Amino acid sequence: MKYYELTIDTSSDASELVAEILTELGSNGIGIYDNRDLLGLADSGVVWDYMEEHLIKDDGKAQVKGYFEVDNIQEVLSELDKKLAFLKENCPFDYGTLDISKTLVDDEDWVNNWKQYYKPIQEGRVTIVPEWIDYEAKEGEYIVKIDPGMAFGTGEHESTKMCLMLLQALGVEDKSVIDVGTGSGILALASAKLGAKFVEAYDIDDNAVKSAKENCVLNNLQDKIYVANANLLDKTTGKFDIVLANITADVLIMLSNSLGDYLKKDGIVIISGIILKRENDVKKAFEDNGFKVLQRINMGEWVAFKLTK
Repeated sequence: MKYYELTIDTSSDASELVAEILTELGSNGIGIYDNRDLLGLADSGVVWDYMEEHLIKDDGKAQVKGYFEVDNIQEVLSELDKKLAFLKENCPFDYGTLDISKTLVDDEDWVNNWKQYYKPIQEGRVTIVPEWIDYEAKEGEYIVKIDPGMAFGTGEHESTKMCLMLLQALGVEDKSVIDVGTGSGILALASAKLGAKFVEAYDIDDNAVKSAKENCVLNNLQDKIYVANANLLDKTTGKFDIVLANITADVLIMLSNSLGDYLKKDGIVIISGIILKRENDVKKAFEDNGFKVLQRINMGEWVAFKLTK
């Protein structure tokens, strides 16, 4: 079905008012694009190791998008002009230009077009396959089917690839594994596919937990992997042969003084998600807490470590 995407250039302050106007006119969806939101995240205390500097700006501008059926677009545009004129006359603060642009789109574009960018990704014996792609496994190949949903983790990121490399080189047969910050569950699923006897997987994000659980079912591993919503290690009391943590540098530094409590004797910790400029900070934190670096690898701007205690 065809829709018109209407984009209105406005200000950060007026974006919610414009969005409300589009909603009143019957928009089939609303999108607000405002750099101030990203700036707010950057200043919120949420850990960000890497962010494009050109995105972190507050120019006061925003765009609001709405989606309308083709048949009544002229009526919508007529009413929109009236409502925006009223806004111009009565808005007590800057509302931007309120210029309108119109683009014809297909509803399939919203739902499915993003899928074309995801392809099977092979890392050693493990191949990450989007669930909508038919893929026949080769001999000795382990297939991990993934529908990432809204969670981090498709297998494309260097930090995930490095974890998969270290995990396979280590060997996980009959080992117990915990995946801290599991995202879509790729590392937990790969561990189970490679022969781990039991896996626990935790994430603080509801969408990630939902996605990871669904991916466990997709791979018929729901009885082998326990997935739960938790802040890092708050919900586990066990000790594990292998601890996986593909998170961010600051969170890893915070975990460095407690991860050892969840590690069996001669157990292994694999950490990743470390931007190069934070490598020394993370390494020092773990060494200060009694860990020994067994291996360091890097891809692009990212670093991963294999450690023991």
